[in-house]
Amino acid sequence: MTPHMLTRSLDRGAAIFLMIVAACGILIPLSNLLLPEGSALQVPTYLVALWGKYVCYAILALSIDLIWGYCGILSLGHGAFFALGGYAMGMYLMRQIGTRGVYGNPVLPDFMVFLNYSKLPWTWYGFDMFWFAALMVLLVPGLLAFCFGWLAFRSRVTGVYLSIITQAMTYALLLAFFRNDFGFGGNNGLTDFKDILGFNVQAEGTRAALFALSCLALILSFLICRSVVSSKLGKVLIAIRDAESRSRFLGYRVESYKLFVFTLSACMAGVAGALYVPQVGIINPSEFAPGNSIEAVIWVAVGGRGTLVGAALGAIVVNYAKTFFTSGVLAPYWLFMLGALFILVTLLLPKGIVGSFNAWREQARERRPAATTASAAAEDGITEPKMAE
Repeated sequence: MTPHMLTRSLDRGAAIFLMIVAACGILIPLSNLLLPEGSALQVPTYLVALWGKYVCYAILALSIDLIWGYCGILSLGHGAFFALGGYAMGMYLMRQIGTRGVYGNPVLPDFMVFLNYSKLPWTWYGFDMFWFAALMVLLVPGLLAFCFGWLAFRSRVTGVYLSIITQAMTYALLLAFFRNDFGFGGNNGLTDFKDILGFNVQAEGTRAALFALSCLALILSFLICRSVVSSKLGKVLIAIRDAESRSRFLGYRVESYKLFVFTLSACMAGVAGALYVPQVGIINPSEFAPGNSIEAVIWVAVGGRGTLVGAALGAIVVNYAKTFFTSGVLAPYWLFMLGALFILVTLLLPKGIVGSFNAWREQARERRPAATTASAAAEDGITEPKMAE
């Protein structure tokens, strides 16, 4: 991936989007840290953490749009990869607590002491080192996606059947992580984090740094996706989405292309989950709930499938609406509102907000030259010849 390739893959809308994200990643932390509390331009710490969560959701939406919008793989289980990345980071954060836990055990987390664990499970080995945890953030979701995709794509499972299988996968993980004997905290999950890389997780400076890192990760994820979809690989992915059997007939190894982009997408979702956990402060099996994966698909559909920018904006807009409407009298009706939003967008804006806007803009561009030509012809007194009666 060369700088020239990245620059060539960006259009005007993508460049504006990246500049806005970069500006937010710089200005919001500076506003939080440098301006006095109570100032009109000062961003409170709780908003920094909240917006950081939105940015992580935007990365998850990008990962879904990469496989659904450009390859036609509708995954209803991408929340599993997001949660696995979050658990990998949560395990590192739990190992950093040490003797500051309730029971003061230097090795075992509090929930293991409470459940009478005699020693640390082997699945926790190495998570006291950040580099190992960061590697697992990519390796565990990527390996699961590779194994799942290898079996599913080789069997040529497509369409709604593939979507159901991905949903079954995340539901199986939900049930597994709910069990205490698996060593991942059971239904309570992992929480009460103290430090990350020696910095207090609750400190304003740490929160601001995590927000900036989330924005940087969103920019890098967007650039990776743009470079993929703008390359020859992206053209093949679109061909597979539109006519898979014809692409296979032309000699392309469809399973290999699908497997690559599915694994890449899972790694991106894992990174989003890893950045999400220290900003939210908890990770539990509810993140594996199939409803979370379905909601993430709705973000992409609302913003615009196959646009990347629309997927990220859809995640931010829908989650902001969720925060706004679930804090008042409309809280019990949020799921109905979300379903109605999805239905209305599907019926009225089938290409999503950004996709419909791009279509309208293209139509306006096509009408403009025709109108200019007709106006010039009228000024010159040129009229179309009439046919003889």
